[in-house]
Amino acid sequence: MSRKLVECVPNISEGRDAAKIKQVTDAIATVPGVQVLDVDPGADTNRTVITFVGEPEAVLEGAFRCIAEAAKVIDMRQQHGAHPRMGATDVVPFVPVEGVSMADCADLARLLGERVAAELAIPVYLYEAAASRPERRNLAEVRRGEYEGLEKKLKDPEWKPDFAAPYNAQAGATIIGAREFLVAYNVTLNSGSKDHATDIAFELREKGRVARRGRVKPYYQAGELIFYTEGSFPCGNCDFTGTTFEETVDHCAEAHGYDLPALMRMNDVDPANPVGQKVRRRGTFSHCKAIGWYVDTYHRAQISVNLTDYKQTAPHTVLEEARRLAAERGLVVTGSEIVGLVPFQCLLASGRHYRKAMGKSTGVPTADILQTAVFSMGLGDVAPFDIEKKVLGLPSHDAKALVTMPVHAFTDEVSRDTPAPGGGSIAALAGSLGAALASMVANLAQGGPDAEKDAKLIELAERAQVLKDRLMVAVDADTNAFNAFMDARRLPDSTPEQRAARQAAMQAGLKVAIDVPLDTAKASLAALDLAGEAAHLGKVASITDAAVGAQMAYAGVRGGVWNVIINLKDISDATYVADMQVQCSDLLAKAGERLADVIAYVDQKLLDRLLKAKK
Repeated sequence: MSRKLVECVPNISEGRDAAKIKQVTDAIATVPGVQVLDVDPGADTNRTVITFVGEPEAVLEGAFRCIAEAAKVIDMRQQHGAHPRMGATDVVPFVPVEGVSMADCADLARLLGERVAAELAIPVYLYEAAASRPERRNLAEVRRGEYEGLEKKLKDPEWKPDFAAPYNAQAGATIIGAREFLVAYNVTLNSGSKDHATDIAFELREKGRVARRGRVKPYYQAGELIFYTEGSFPCGNCDFTGTTFEETVDHCAEAHGYDLPALMRMNDVDPANPVGQKVRRRGTFSHCKAIGWYVDTYHRAQISVNLTDYKQTAPHTVLEEARRLAAERGLVVTGSEIVGLVPFQCLLASGRHYRKAMGKSTGVPTADILQTAVFSMGLGDVAPFDIEKKVLGLPSHDAKALVTMPVHAFTDEVSRDTPAPGGGSIAALAGSLGAALASMVANLAQGGPDAEKDAKLIELAERAQVLKDRLMVAVDADTNAFNAFMDARRLPDSTPEQRAARQAAMQAGLKVAIDVPLDTAKASLAALDLAGEAAHLGKVASITDAAVGAQMAYAGVRGGVWNVIINLKDISDATYVADMQVQCSDLLAKAGERLADVIAYVDQKLLDRLLKAKK
């Protein structure tokens, strides 16, 4: 059964007093099973983003203790900062990570909201996937009026809290919900003007801005406002003007791909009564919220961006458009920063984008791709960016894993008088090295004049990287599988029941001990194929590297098969044994044939080269 994992990212309205922040994070950390991953305070925003993960029940308790402690140490009557806020704990989103659905997280939000209102006497609003009605999904809508307007808002029947409590002047109100992973991303300018950042932010964000005409360059806000009038309904994104509002609605949908009435509602404009209203211009990106602010700590302005679905709108996409818009205005983007954590796949996609843009292979180790993203996006511009601490879900090995050992320590470990690590782990390592050499040869050949060949080389290198990582995992998996079988052998066998249980555990353990080297053999065969491809596509100068890769991959196939066969003698399931024998024979036949082809090709190429050199 897979582990259930939920992320929670409470934002508290304190970013300056380290002692108060620590009180809140310490309260979260007291919950067994909760892991606090990141604490990111901002002095100018006077806000701290806390990220923690755990099983649903543990995260629910951690969120409650966060809200309770923040209500004790933060007094909203004295709180001021650049970031919009409504309460001591301003917003608490639950984010599904593993083994849980968005509906599960919405249920957590409702449970927490009910408890906070009842036990802490703090009004609670629900948002996003937990929202009680559509108009409350948007966080900005729920938070409109902020803390200063909260007392009045609570009296408005339309804005009755989802879980009501009397007005709490010290704690304010808390907004709780469930959402996809939100990437909080700031783009830094070489300007100290908040207006400069705001001008670009309004171009980027989905809700856009009021439309203007006339002198809109270099700064759009310098233009003249335009309004809807009877018989004249301008489009905010081009020069089109409809004679009816419906005509302009159709134009916006067909020419620009957006719903004009929805855009107006997003900006608190009633589409049923457009005449006399300011025309709205849609921003560039969906799932993107942005504002401009000045950060005194950096002495610069920033475009503060929230990406509510990074799979639809990625940080690097927003950054490149911000760079273009900044250049139009005579400004320079000096870098960017990620507030809190960023998903591994998100930063990986950015790294891939920039490597492709610079004509470099993406078939390299993931660490190289991530580092490319950090450099290309200027993520260390205003503060250090530690990949190990900032990237959520980063692939890693256990600190005690064999593959984390220095080479000399690993070989020493193999040489000792213990049966594991043994031939199975070495076979997996050999296959991984074969895949690594295939990737190397492909990457060395990439960058030539033939674009089609380049694409094949990059694809080859990418596939080789996947196999390399898969086989590296098998180095430890083989040893772990053997150890599990040995544990089964040590089970008690004094009674018939114990003997039956021990025998069943041993049979299951043997099949696991067979599955791992079988997968090693299959993955190594795939690596052998790639080494052969690399020999044909790569440079002649590195053809011997491809040949060595093929030999190593063959060793992975041969070693994997041997480790399957040696364990078959103790398996009582005759059908299973027969199937394994057929699979092993097939793997060996294919591997032998393909290795022979690589050897023949490489030897002939080397002979031709030698003869050519002698002429």
